Amino acid sequence: MSIASSPPILIISHEFFPKRGGIATYTEEIARGAASNGREIEVWAPKSESIAKQDFPFRVRQLDLKGSQDLLCQLKLAREWQRNRGAIRNSIVHLTDPGPILATRYIQYFKSLKPHRLILTFHGSEIIRFAGKPFIKALITKSIKRCDRIHVLSRYSRSLLERYFPESKTKILVIPGALKSDFRVPKVKERNITGPLIILTVGRLHPRKGQADTMDALTRLPESTRQIIEFWVVGSGGKYGYGKELKSKAKEAGFRVKFFGDVSEEKLQELYTRADIFALNSVYFRKSVEGYGLVYLEAAAYGLPIVANSVGGVSEAVSHMNNGILVKPHDQEALTEAFNRLVQDPALRENMGNHGRIWSQRFSWNRIANELYNTMAM
Repeated sequence: MSIASSPPILIISHEFFPKRGGIATYTEEIARGAASNGREIEVWAPKSESIAKQDFPFRVRQLDLKGSQDLLCQLKLAREWQRNRGAIRNSIVHLTDPGPILATRYIQYFKSLKPHRLILTFHGSEIIRFAGKPFIKALITKSIKRCDRIHVLSRYSRSLLERYFPESKTKILVIPGALKSDFRVPKVKERNITGPLIILTVGRLHPRKGQADTMDALTRLPESTRQIIEFWVVGSGGKYGYGKELKSKAKEAGFRVKFFGDVSEEKLQELYTRADIFALNSVYFRKSVEGYGLVYLEAAAYGLPIVANSVGGVSEAVSHMNNGILVKPHDQEALTEAFNRLVQDPALRENMGNHGRIWSQRFSWNRIANELYNTMAM
């Protein structure tokens, strides 16, 4: 079947631009990739004044959606699905996050509401949460049985699905993520050898992201080393009082810590360019874990050696001793040693940075979209 005669693709998500998290990025980029391949795309996403200001290469229908775990939100999405059942019956429907998948519980019993083809995407932690609630697990199992394909970004996420939802085994397609389609690989530039050595972290301020562990590990560095480093923290969030905890730790760290909050894309590019090492030491937290981590690819593309924990799907985004150093979660001694090794060895930083530039460009969203949708047109 030619592209021109292929069924349209409807992508539904509770997270989309201007949000910058992993699900929002995934939803926008898979839509861009499919559109660049000539497919007809429509995205259903939460309302935002910022969307109208963007020139997306696909249609965006803005809906009154506020949160993936909100029951009213799920009912609204189910109602919108029912209203557009005619178009949906002739479309490939791709549900990219937990909210839309849960919303299908209200419609999956009606054959008249069944799409032409159904794709589900799982990111990692939600699999564990779903499996821990018998009623939800039964509904998700039914959705998995009815879907045609499941996309995950890592072998780790596949292992979770196969463990908790064995019905998924024959439907899973593992394709790692990629750099954003508008990402321009920066030119290799000389690092500043006279100023402080900058360790950068990017992510929401949340216990799962492990910024406190990073700070504790840096605090254990020799005093002479702490005097030459700065720790730059990009991201916001105050859940569990974590932001206050980090700022309290910073006062006793023995090195300079700068909190930038949320920043523009331009500012983030500047910070990546000025940094020497990237760190994001994610951990398990309340059944939540990093399923992959597109931010690691972004850091690698800037030629930054990475220090990360070997947790969840992170080891598939960071190659140990190739473009970074992986340590076991909560092993503070090993984490401190990883930082010390990179701080003291400029040649190692440069070598890992060069490998990272190559590593980060293995995939593109055009290719991901093609592999995901190309056999769904029949």
